[in-house]
Amino acid sequence: MPDAAIEIRDLVKEYAAQGDAPPKLALKGVSFDVPEGGIFGLLGPNGAGKSTLINIMAGLVMKTSGSIRIWGHDIDRDHRNAKMCIGIVPQEIVFDPFFTPFEVLENQSGMYGVAKHLRRSEELLRAVHLADKRDAYSRSLSGGMKRRLLIAKAMVHSPPILVLDEPTAGVDVELRRQLWELVSELNSEGVTVVLTTHYLEEAEQLCDRIAIIGNGELIANKPTRELVGMAREKIVRITVDKDLAGPPMELAFLKAEVLDPRTVEITYDRDKSSAGQVLALVQQHGYAIEDVTTREADLEDVFVQLTSNATVL
Repeated sequence: MPDAAIEIRDLVKEYAAQGDAPPKLALKGVSFDVPEGGIFGLLGPNGAGKSTLINIMAGLVMKTSGSIRIWGHDIDRDHRNAKMCIGIVPQEIVFDPFFTPFEVLENQSGMYGVAKHLRRSEELLRAVHLADKRDAYSRSLSGGMKRRLLIAKAMVHSPPILVLDEPTAGVDVELRRQLWELVSELNSEGVTVVLTTHYLEEAEQLCDRIAIIGNGELIANKPTRELVGMAREKIVRITVDKDLAGPPMELAFLKAEVLDPRTVEITYDRDKSSAGQVLALVQQHGYAIEDVTTREADLEDVFVQLTSNATVL
C-alpha cells in the first residue's frame, strides 16, 4: 500500500506559443498528495489548470517537468502500471454510440488486457443500474445513463483510484443525486475518488479533503472542515422598522446590500467585529431592529476569498 494514492511533486506544464500568443504556463510547480481511501476534491476557477493536471495523469498531456506517482508507480518510469491503477471519467461523453453498453465495457476491458474470464461487464452494468440496457444502442441512452456508463467504463480494470472530471456538469438535480450515491458506494468499497466540480456545495458535502488551484498554483490543501473554518466573513440579514434610505455604510462593514425596502444584508469580518456591534451600528443610523438572521460562511465563501486574493496556503 503506498503512502498516498497519488503523489504530485513540482509539476510544471508549459504550452508552446501559438501564433502571436506567448507560451502559457498552465501549472507552476504544483505539489500535493491525494490520501488513500477518501474522496478528494480538486477545485479551481475555469482555466486554473485542473483539467491539464488530470490529462497529465491520464497520459493525454505531456508534462514539462516534475513527477507524478499513481499508487506508487511513476507515470514516466512505470507508465503501464500507473495507468492500470487509475480510471478517468472525462467531462465529455466518449464511447462509440453504435455499441451497446455491454460491448462498450467489453471493448474497454480488452484494451486494458483484462482476460475474458476476469471481465466484470455484467457486474458493472448492474452496479450502475444499466443491466436492463445491456443490449441497447448506447446512443439511445439518456444523458444520465451515459454518465453512469462512463463510470463503469473507467472501472473495467478495477483501478484503486477513480478520477471524475466535472461529472455532474449540465445534469439535473435527481441525476446528480444518483451519481453521488454511486460514487459514495464505490468509495465505501475502498476506491479512492478524485473529484473536480463547479458545484461547491457538493464538494463540501462529499469530500474529506480539498485542494484549490488558481492560475496554475496550489492555493490551499486542507481537510474540508478546516478549509471552511478559514472563512473570516460572516453575513447578517437585518429587517428594520422603516424603509431604508440606502445601505448603511460603516468601516466595520465589508459589504452592505439592500434586499428589499426594509431588509439589508451586511457582510463583516468576524475577526474584527461581532454581530452585536453590527446591529448597534445599524441602530445608530436611526433604525429599530425587527428581525435578524445570520449565515455562517461555507465553502463557496472560502473559495471566492482564496481565488480572488490568490494567497497560497
